[in-house]
Amino acid sequence: LVGEVKPDIVTMENVIQILNFKEKPVLQDFIDSLSTLGYDVDVNQVFCPDYGIPQTRKRLVLLASKKKGIKLISPTHDKEHYITVRDTIGGLRPISAGEIDPSDPLHRTIALTPINLQRIKATPYGGSWHDWPDELILECHKKKGGKTYGSVYGRMEWDKPSPTMTTQCTGLGNGRFGHPDQDRAISAREAALLQTFPISYKFFPDEESVSITKASRYIGNAVPPKLGEIIAQSVINCIKNR
Repeated sequence: LVGEVKPDIVTMENVIQILNFKEKPVLQDFIDSLSTLGYDVDVNQVFCPDYGIPQTRKRLVLLASKKKGIKLISPTHDKEHYITVRDTIGGLRPISAGEIDPSDPLHRTIALTPINLQRIKATPYGGSWHDWPDELILECHKKKGGKTYGSVYGRMEWDKPSPTMTTQCTGLGNGRFGHPDQDRAISAREAALLQTFPISYKFFPDEESVSITKASRYIGNAVPPKLGEIIAQSVINCIKNR
């Protein structure tokens, strides 16, 4: 596509793991192809909190330009000034598991079974299933392999960035997606805010069609809009420097 269109600027965002594809080095092949076509290439491993994104997402960002000097802008936040869970969702209306905020149809949560409600109530702040009494622990977590999944059924912490938002980020058992102090998983709106979608953003054309499952998939698959802004500013800087 780049060879046919010959754009001035190329950008790509992908998972960090693409760096480890040794048997089929697709990233290096792409970089080599861009270089052959005359592009200056800049490849970055991005830790999202360094750019004001309130989740510990790690992504690879590639920028390429026909003119030399393309470069991702420097980090905008240091560890002392990371945007936190509290900064991002602390002001939302408290709701229960399975409840919908009447003023915001996306601020809705998945209902919990009685046993999962017991589990989240037994999970302390910042804790996980490791803190439960034995009768609440799933059999799979008692096995050697299951013990490695330490963060599932966990609660987030207010004054830290959240874990990475995935396509299953509103499910309690899919990661550390428990609310810091309310007995539920995070809502679709909370997940969207942690992914840096503006609070006014609508994923569906009307309030009747709101689906937590679909919203979670859209949110988890998205490039954080704030990261898109960082990439765009990098491109603007490159053009201005010309």
